Amino acid sequence: MKVLNFGSMNIDYVYAVDHMVQPGETQSSMGMEVFLGGKGFNQSTALAKAGVPVYHAGQIGEDGKLFLEAAKEFAIKDDYIKVCEGKSGHTIIQVDKNGQNCILLYGGGNRTITREFVDEVLSGFEKGDILLLQNEINELDYIIDQAYSKGMEIYLNPSPFDKELDKCDMSKVSCFLLNEIEGGQISGGETEPDKIVDSILAKYENAKIVLTLGGEGSMYADKEKRCRQSIYKVEAVDTTAAGDTFTGYFIAGVLMGKTVEETLKMCAIASGIAVSRKGATPSIPYMEEVEKML
Repeated sequence: MKVLNFGSMNIDYVYAVDHMVQPGETQSSMGMEVFLGGKGFNQSTALAKAGVPVYHAGQIGEDGKLFLEAAKEFAIKDDYIKVCEGKSGHTIIQVDKNGQNCILLYGGGNRTITREFVDEVLSGFEKGDILLLQNEINELDYIIDQAYSKGMEIYLNPSPFDKELDKCDMSKVSCFLLNEIEGGQISGGETEPDKIVDSILAKYENAKIVLTLGGEGSMYADKEKRCRQSIYKVEAVDTTAAGDTFTGYFIAGVLMGKTVEETLKMCAIASGIAVSRKGATPSIPYMEEVEKML
């Protein structure tokens, strides 16, 4: 079984601020740092650091070749990372004194995916392989349709949640990995965790759902099972990659044959470590660090 993450790669420009900038306000930042990120690359990094051999597919501009170096450093298979004309995707991230963040995203190379490139990538995979997706690249609906026709297991993090997802046949998704905001959006406005998963399962009864709940922990649900996991409390420094760390470690737990309860506990520890550090990919822990905490 192979794991493919077809996802975004962004250069993150991170500004430390006292509070999130308000409309019409000018605020001096207390510092600026540059990190490699993007939900896709963050999740590939989490998978790789958790010990999962993962192929990353996506497009970068000529300013993004640091991703190829990082892929080698983290043991991410870069066979399907393509350099294209123009700029890579990038983000402007504010991180406030409480470690909370807000993100402005520019698509760049992430939004220039062609169907020919999709076909080229998917030709290397087969039935039973895992495909992980987010919503920071274009042609998501085509990728889902083609992967489903091959019999791949599709794991979807529907973030950011926007109208592009309306084009996607969600019934082809094997597992949804989402936070409480995205859960509310996909469920039509529900806010209670149990009602969120009830609504999603009513539409997609064969799906598995992994719902992260911020300070309230996380929840897993399918048509036969439901369980919760609390957080491991740490001093939050930067929450940017918390959800991506959780996603990567959840899939790692599945591949390791762990129970859902064991997997959620491992994810909670990994995410706790991630939020205690700065940056996206640099904050994601290796499995050895998580095992020590376990």
